[in-house]
Amino acid sequence: MSYDFSVCATEFYMQNYLEFLLENYSKLNLPYSFPVTLSYIASPAFMEQIAILCYTDDHEMIGTIGCILGTGENDYQDTHIAQIQVIHFLEPYRRTLLFLRTMQFFTQHLAQLPVDIRELRFWAPADDYLRPLFSKLAKQTAVVKTDHGGTLIEYRASFSDWHSYAAKFRHDLYYD
Repeated sequence: MSYDFSVCATEFYMQNYLEFLLENYSKLNLPYSFPVTLSYIASPAFMEQIAILCYTDDHEMIGTIGCILGTGENDYQDTHIAQIQVIHFLEPYRRTLLFLRTMQFFTQHLAQLPVDIRELRFWAPADDYLRPLFSKLAKQTAVVKTDHGGTLIEYRASFSDWHSYAAKFRHDLYYD
């Protein structure tokens, strides 16, 4: 199966991004209240940042990734840091190949931006299944308990390391 990716460059695609995430809200399993979750998943749209849709070759939307540049601690001026706000794929499609293709598209997209991105950050639930995967790609830098009883781990990684890792596998060139 092949996958297509589309960067949300118009209001129509941003609406599709938000609708997909809201339709799948219960499956996101984020340990936040709905308003806090909404603020994270909607921030790429509200801040006019990066939202990417993933489709099957039959044009079925199966996933999305949202990202913002900069951190709240530095008033979003530290744009060399890309923060992944959300990644979600429909359950039947969660496979290594889709993860790899998404990583390839995402890193190629970030590399062509007019900003020198040097670091990737993301938070993930403290999950025994996900932890080994994420630990291969990034370093754990923080662990926090949320108000809703969950535990989150912050991961950080060198963007150039992610980009190089994704490029070492067979891939399409999405950008020149």
